[in-house]
Amino acid sequence: MQTIDIKNLKANDIIRKCVHCGFCLATCPTYQLLGNELDSPRGRIYLIKSALENNDTSVNSLQHLDRCLTCRSCETTCPSGVEYGQLIDIGRALVEEKRPLWQKVYRSTVRQFLTTPALFNSVGFLLRHSKIQTPVIEPKTSKNKVLLLGGCVQPTLAPNINHSIKNILTKLGYEITETPQKECCGAIDQHLNAHEKALKKIKINIDTWLLSDAETIISSASGCGLMVKDYPTLFDASDPYQQKAQQIANKTQDIAEFLIDKDLSQLNLQSANLSYHEPCTLQHGQQLGGLVSALLKKLGYHATPVKDAHLCCGSAGTYSIFQPKLANQLKANKLKNLQANNPDLIVTANIGCLMHLQKGTKIPVKHWVELLDANLSEETTALT
Repeated sequence: MQTIDIKNLKANDIIRKCVHCGFCLATCPTYQLLGNELDSPRGRIYLIKSALENNDTSVNSLQHLDRCLTCRSCETTCPSGVEYGQLIDIGRALVEEKRPLWQKVYRSTVRQFLTTPALFNSVGFLLRHSKIQTPVIEPKTSKNKVLLLGGCVQPTLAPNINHSIKNILTKLGYEITETPQKECCGAIDQHLNAHEKALKKIKINIDTWLLSDAETIISSASGCGLMVKDYPTLFDASDPYQQKAQQIANKTQDIAEFLIDKDLSQLNLQSANLSYHEPCTLQHGQQLGGLVSALLKKLGYHATPVKDAHLCCGSAGTYSIFQPKLANQLKANKLKNLQANNPDLIVTANIGCLMHLQKGTKIPVKHWVELLDANLSEETTALT
C-alpha cells in the first residue's frame, strides 16, 4: 500500500506540471493517426487523473493508455517538463484490473518469452536478421575497461551489432566485458506492468554492475540505454538502491556518446548513401537527438535528412506485437520518408526499430555501428 501511495503522489506531482497547452498533440504519433484527444498525451493525462481520483474507469480507458507508444516525443515538446514516460507506467498500473484475462495471459507469455534466453533462443534464431559478418579482432588486455550491455534479444537476432562494437572498441584500445542475456535491463517487464519483476532484475543488475571495474557502461540498444539511465526514477529517495541506481545511470552511455569524442580516423571509413532513423528512445528519451547524425558526418557518411524524423516508427518495444495495426501504419509512414531519396542503406540505433523496419523494405537495415566495423580487416583473426 505504501508503494502505491508513493507512486500516486508521484503521479499527482507530474500531473500538476501539465498546463494543458496542447503542444504535445502536434508531436504525438497516435493522435496524428487517430485524431482522438484521448489518444494524445493530454487526453491520457486526463484519464490517469480521473483514475487517481477513484472515478470509474473502463476497458476503453485501458485501450487509450495501451495505444501510447511511450515514445516520449511529448516530453521533447512539453514546455512544462512533464515526465510523461514515468506517468504512463503509473497510469497503466492504476487501470490494469480492467484488463481481460486473455490479454493478461497473452502479455505475460510474450514478456516471459522475450526475457528468458532459454525460451527465446530456442526459436529466436529462426527470426535472425543477420549473422556475424566480419572476423574477430583478437581481444587485448587494457587498463581502459568498459562493460557492454549485451541485451536479451539482440545477441540472437542481430549478433553482428555487439560483435562490431567489440571489434571497434578493441581497435581503439579498450578491454570489453559483455553482460550475458540473462541480465535483462528490465524495460519489457516495466512497460508491461510487471513492475515487481522489473525491480527484482534491476536490483540484481545494479549489484552486479557495481562490482565491475569498468569505467563506462555502454549500450548499443537505445531502449536499453534509456531504461538503465531511468533506473533512479524507479526508487524512492529513501530507498538505498536509489543512490546505487544513480551511480549506474551516471556511468551509462549510448555507444554514440562514448565514441563522439574519440579519434576514429584509423577506421578508414568510406562514404555511403544513407538514411538514418533516429529511435525515439535516443532522441526523446535520452535527449541525444542529432548525436548519431553528427558522428556519421564526422566519419564521412552522408545521411539524407528525413521528413518527420521526430515521429516513432511503430516498434516501441513490444508495441508492434500488441498494437500491430497502428504499428504497421507508423512503419509505412516512416519507410516512405526514409526511402524518399533512394538510399542504399537504412541505419538506426535500436534493435527493435531495426527488426520492425526491415519487415517493410528490401533495402538493408543495419545498426549504424556495423558500418564502423566493415573495414576493420587489417588486424583480424579467423572467426571462431
